[in-house]
Amino acid sequence: MKKKIEQKITKDMIIDDVINLDKRLGDVFLGFGMHCIFCHLGLEETVEEAAKVHDVDCDFLVKKLNEVYNDNKK
Repeated sequence: MKKKIEQKITKDMIIDDVINLDKRLGDVFLGFGMHCIFCHLGLEETVEEAAKVHDVDCDFLVKKLNEVYNDNKK
């Protein structure tokens, strides 16, 4: 039986707050072509807002962020 993984990262979180959870999450943003982690907007922009600007599927991005975050917690 698969253990249910608690989702920690949500689309309404500020990008900088996400990165502060785990620095490796920056690589996920970079993998989507989102260089927000180097931009001043990352300090105030939500994951959802950045996804819209970069034409990225927000739900898929959040899923990948949580996969990496939860994998790092094992």
